[in-house]
Amino acid sequence: MHTVVVGTSGVTASDVLAAARGGARVELSAEAVAALAASREVVDALAAKPDPVYGVSTGFGALATRHISPDLRARLQRNIVRSHAAGMGPRVEREVVRALMFLRLKTVCSGYTGVRPEVARTMADVLNAGITPVVHEYGSLGCSGDLAPLSHCALALMGEGDAEGPDGSVRPAGDLLAEHGIRPVELREKEGLALLNGTDGMLGMLVMALADLDLLYKSADVTAALSLEALLGTDKVLAPELHAIRPHPGQAASAANMLAVLADSGMTGHHQDDAPRVQDAYSVRCAPQVAGAGRDTLAHARLVAERELAAAVDNPLVLPEGRVESNGNFHGAPVAYVLDFLAIAVADLASIAERRTDRLLDKNRSHGLPPFLADDPGVDSGLMIAQYTQAALVSELKRLAVPASADSIPSSAMQEDHVSMGWSAARKLRTAVDNLTRVVAVELYAAARAVELRQGLTPAPATRAVVEALRAAGVEGPGPDRYLAPDLAAADAFVRDGRLVAAVEKVTGPLR
Repeated sequence: MHTVVVGTSGVTASDVLAAARGGARVELSAEAVAALAASREVVDALAAKPDPVYGVSTGFGALATRHISPDLRARLQRNIVRSHAAGMGPRVEREVVRALMFLRLKTVCSGYTGVRPEVARTMADVLNAGITPVVHEYGSLGCSGDLAPLSHCALALMGEGDAEGPDGSVRPAGDLLAEHGIRPVELREKEGLALLNGTDGMLGMLVMALADLDLLYKSADVTAALSLEALLGTDKVLAPELHAIRPHPGQAASAANMLAVLADSGMTGHHQDDAPRVQDAYSVRCAPQVAGAGRDTLAHARLVAERELAAAVDNPLVLPEGRVESNGNFHGAPVAYVLDFLAIAVADLASIAERRTDRLLDKNRSHGLPPFLADDPGVDSGLMIAQYTQAALVSELKRLAVPASADSIPSSAMQEDHVSMGWSAARKLRTAVDNLTRVVAVELYAAARAVELRQGLTPAPATRAVVEALRAAGVEGPGPDRYLAPDLAAADAFVRDGRLVAAVEKVTGPLR
């Protein structure tokens, strides 16, 4: 089993994916354990003094003015976890919760939080045991951290609340800890607060979305190329010298991918034969510009994610010189903005893909293809309603593109009077990525059928490889009307698990 070692300087995106999706074993470095012990000494020293210190010997949020006596401080830390574990709604996906816990452990191991080494070890033990706390959809405003989601995770560390075991069953967390020989933590000064105050949920979802979109943007380049070929369009617009004149790196990469897919095609350029066209439609001709802008958006979001992965997000922070200082690093704005930005790019990529699909199905614009790619138009409806489904998904994606981060709602008696809504931005982006996969799958389904209907013309080797792999996956080709939902589901799986890109890369080599 792959092992991820968590040190003091942050983690990588691949570490997050390994822990969240791959079930990697998590270990603490010796450096991290030493840093944890050193920062805890600072907290213990401050706790012994009569002066109030936020998070150590005071209440929280709007209640921070109360000094808490030593005999009540353990109770205070337990209470903040219990009271903040107030989420509602459906359960959040297992991979999101594992990313959430892993990233909180990353910050704890930085040595800036004042948490004891044994608490960090317990967090790693819970991850390694495959125990996943039950976290709910609603409860985070994306400021002061993803409070409710992280609280439900901390509650499980205390042996309270519910969690999912490695067998998938949901049971009391205390029972699951006992079965795996894990002793519940007894929180001390600052530890409850330190387990809650982070942007870990939204960051974990950003990292996973970036990985998914990296595959999807390559997939969309492939389906755009297939549509161009099926429409007998010209690949001259993909020439690298044209894209070098407008030097956006994402645009150049998308054009290069499309050109690689269309290499040696016997179908491109036939748009002048029977129905002369001066230019292809924007949805075909401008595919690299739209997909490329999305790729550059991914690059910006990846930079933000890398900075967050190297950060320690907590309040207050324990500084090496012995100070404990309050700060606002828990504010989710940097992450929330790029989550929303990605949702906009996703919606636009889906929109242009749907326009190409519609063009393939319209006999007035498809340059010789049968209406709706039907076998016997009139008797057969062909892919008419497949495009309806695609259009419904695109319409939903436009609604999901409305930014969550443009909203704010005050909380905690106006102490927390401006919040990021980053968790909400992340949740809707997950839905958007899921729906984009379906949109790309519908274009693939239509374009593959259209290519096959161009009898007498020879598609590119990469195109043939895609169609053959798609048919081998159980997705049927042209013919009379049949039950379409299973075909569309199979096409979706073909895109989602990377077989589409893999089929192309066997011919072209790695796409960009």
